[in-house]
Amino acid sequence: MSPSASVPSPQAAPGIALAPGGTIGILGGGQLGRMIAVAAARLGLHVHVYCPDPASPAFEVSASRTVAAYEDEAALAAFAGAVDVVTYEFENVPERTAAVLAGLVPVRPGPRSLAICQDRLAEKTFLSELGIPVAAFKAVDNAADLEAAAREIGLPAVLKTRRLGYDGKGQTIIREGFDAEEAFAVIGRAPAILEAFVPFALECSIVLARGLDGAVETFDVAENRHEHHILKRTRVPAAIAPETEMAARALGAKVAHALDHVGTLAVELFLVRDADGERLVANEIAPRVHNSGHWTQDAATVCQFEQHVRAVAGWPLGRPRLIAPVEMENLIGDDVDRWRDILAEPGARLHLYGKAEARPGRKMGHVNRPLPR
Repeated sequence: MSPSASVPSPQAAPGIALAPGGTIGILGGGQLGRMIAVAAARLGLHVHVYCPDPASPAFEVSASRTVAAYEDEAALAAFAGAVDVVTYEFENVPERTAAVLAGLVPVRPGPRSLAICQDRLAEKTFLSELGIPVAAFKAVDNAADLEAAAREIGLPAVLKTRRLGYDGKGQTIIREGFDAEEAFAVIGRAPAILEAFVPFALECSIVLARGLDGAVETFDVAENRHEHHILKRTRVPAAIAPETEMAARALGAKVAHALDHVGTLAVELFLVRDADGERLVANEIAPRVHNSGHWTQDAATVCQFEQHVRAVAGWPLGRPRLIAPVEMENLIGDDVDRWRDILAEPGARLHLYGKAEARPGRKMGHVNRPLPR
């Protein structure tokens, strides 16, 4: 496998490392927060989870919890007083929430990562200004903008809300003969972006971590397959050329340094194959641990969750290496009912999130399976 990058940056964020026994605050109580908390506990760190949902899966494995709205500034202040550093498991943290906490306690990753990744237009502009290829895009604020953007970009294309969309939510495909008013209504008439289709051969992602000292460590590129706009399977190693692997690692490090990011980060990519060979087109940035990095829990020398904990705590990063080829399968909705059969599979490693109710489209767990070498 290709070696990971370990690159100091002149933009390295200042800060003091936590000692074992310190407390990491996590905004958000979903499965990502749960897995961060488990990794932190193994390293002798405490976790305090802040989430408005009293049934949050992360509460089951955290030392402390706060159940309060993200807009409750008194609760935020008390939370900040109880932790040494704050991180988050989702990028749609309200801007005011992040600002209140940042005035009281270190927040890692920092405000630039949140600001860029919360807005698809800002994200695409940021990537483009870095010289990273992206799909053609235009801002869309109304039906007239959509018609003009479609003429300029061409069809088919994808109309996406600038904020809050994920797993296929907040988006619709625009084809020839579309009705602009109807399409804009489908996404709730929210500020949006129109993106050209990319004729990709496969989807992949680069997951990496950047430490408080600016060092970057990258995982092997993951090959991803989606079903109904939700990630279903991830395979590592990806079926890409070695030079493409290295290009993806360099691309990820470039993004992390430009954001002055501290923590785990993923860049979702399209791989395009044409007469000139393979090339990468960036799709989206996730400023957090990522679903396509779950394979690292069982098939890498250090997992993405531990890397995130190390980074936000100011600790040295691990040197990730692929132990063996692996496939991760998301258990979505009723897939979780197969848990007994999965436990009986030789080599399969089951991870369940402790959610009480299986619903269509809801991620209930995942399983990592070894692949033939």
